[in-house]
Amino acid sequence: MKKRAFTLVEIMVVVSLIGLLAALAVSLMLRNRMTTNETVAIANSKTIGSACQSYYAMTTPNLYPPNLQLLGAAGPTGPSYIDVTLASGLKSGYRFIYTRTSAVTFTLFAEPQAPGRTGNRFFYTDETGRITANEGGRAGPGDTPV
Repeated sequence: MKKRAFTLVEIMVVVSLIGLLAALAVSLMLRNRMTTNETVAIANSKTIGSACQSYYAMTTPNLYPPNLQLLGAAGPTGPSYIDVTLASGLKSGYRFIYTRTSAVTFTLFAEPQAPGRTGNRFFYTDETGRITANEGGRAGPGDTPV
């Protein structure tokens, strides 16, 4: 009577296939996470831009906020304009760098905290509300609109 069993080669083939499938799944998951982070960075850039416009409309004389932290703090005019996490400048794998360049202008850069891991694209917006993106480094007003 002959016993039926798996050979070592058959077991190695199955283990190799499982490893290959796992590597593909992890790669896809990381790519999806980067895409999600980039989408959230665009939405957060719009949120900050809108909050700056609201702040501008509520101040006399009209001026943009000096920093992001002020947008995250509740003030005499009511509740905060953005959440505290976004006001810290770090959210969903992106760093938000806000600068009031004059009383009536500002710039906002959204950069991945770990390029290639948390996102590939860099974003820029200003008081016009137009968001641009660049994959090679810091975005600017002349880059491709989103």
